[in-house]
Amino acid sequence: MTSPLTALAGLISSGVQTLESAYAKEGLSFPSLDQPFSPGPLDKDPDVAATTRLIVAAAHQIIATVRAPMDTIQDYAPAMYMSATLGLAVDVNVADVLKDAGTQGLHVHDIGEKVDIDEVKLARVLRYLATRHVFKEVTPNVFSNNRISSVLVKAHPLEQLKTDKLTKYEDAPAAAFVGHCTDEALASSAFLAEYIHEAPADVDAPFNLALKTPSKLWNWYEEPGNEWRGRRFNAAMKGGGEHFPSTLFTEGYDWKSLKPGSTVVDVGGSVGTVTILLHKAYPHLKYILQDLEPVIGDAKKFWDAQSPKSITDGSVTLQAQDFFQPQTVKNADVYFLRLILHDWPDSANVKILKNIRAVAAPSTKLIIFDSIMPHACPEPGGPPPPPFPLLANLGLPIGGFLTMMDMQMLNIINGQERTLNQFVELGAVTGWKLDGVKPGILAALVFSPA
Repeated sequence: MTSPLTALAGLISSGVQTLESAYAKEGLSFPSLDQPFSPGPLDKDPDVAATTRLIVAAAHQIIATVRAPMDTIQDYAPAMYMSATLGLAVDVNVADVLKDAGTQGLHVHDIGEKVDIDEVKLARVLRYLATRHVFKEVTPNVFSNNRISSVLVKAHPLEQLKTDKLTKYEDAPAAAFVGHCTDEALASSAFLAEYIHEAPADVDAPFNLALKTPSKLWNWYEEPGNEWRGRRFNAAMKGGGEHFPSTLFTEGYDWKSLKPGSTVVDVGGSVGTVTILLHKAYPHLKYILQDLEPVIGDAKKFWDAQSPKSITDGSVTLQAQDFFQPQTVKNADVYFLRLILHDWPDSANVKILKNIRAVAAPSTKLIIFDSIMPHACPEPGGPPPPPFPLLANLGLPIGGFLTMMDMQMLNIINGQERTLNQFVELGAVTGWKLDGVKPGILAALVFSPA
């Protein structure tokens, strides 16, 4: 039998050959790590993405396999320095300073002058990052952007970035994500162990301990002085949402089976980015978009710009509604929630789902678009395992991201990414039974009244 080490090496070798062949068919070479990122024709190719996931999973597992255990622990334990240095680089706009420096780079003295940081300390920070393949040290103390750091370049000119904090992260999702993770989330993570160990009854999440606030994250973002952080968070989430293909929603349920005029309620649907996808694909249905009053105000502007006729002809209705309050739309054919449940603990989700169940008709369907947390081990009746000897959840590319998101949810809002069984259990205690699941990077879980 092939040894785990040989099998992992084989996965990497065959995967690399597959990638290079795919790029060769397009007349391209595989992108260099030393060059700034440039969008290419294979960036969203599903086969390339699947091969990449296998390579990354195998590469991380082979490192964990061959490296001395203590070396791995010494890598993981001080990982906060990656967050701290990356956050600093984004905050002071290093990638933006290097944007026009080209591959020859810029001396740290000149970078330091532009970002107003001591060059010796800045060189230490950038060398730490370059050693981990974020930025490149071209010659001693001379740094340039590379494929990874170039995605941190923001959309506005450098002088505007320095003076206008409110708009700093607009149209810069990668920088916004880093900023959020390395600011309020990093500060909160220092209290994660205390929160789990002591479980203070009057504290929602580690975030509250770290920021010394009783407010939930969403309310904290609206407090004076934090508005720019709220804008940054929204920019990060908007960028994350754009990674989801529209087919996750338009093909996640058999919408064609609904009779003309059937009512579909988007519960907590923000401005309606998913509702508008469904409306364009299935115009025979009636849609009701629900969210809090301020969000519905933004939704009106969104629909006025994108599809004003949908509002005036009554095919789409915008409705202010708090999903913790009794649901006002009764007997709808479909209620759906997109990335709502992972924002809340079970106690809150019980209220949300019971409010919908109270007004559901026997034929009503509840659709939950959310991630399903896979176990790191094989599951009875679960999906086919990946190639030997990879972890059942594929490690870093799939399980790594979702377990990170799970910790992030716990850390800042006491939310949770859930396994399939946890979704089933949540449905059972709120009067819903699971009919089926369409898997994907966001799964579509379809429930009926129990």
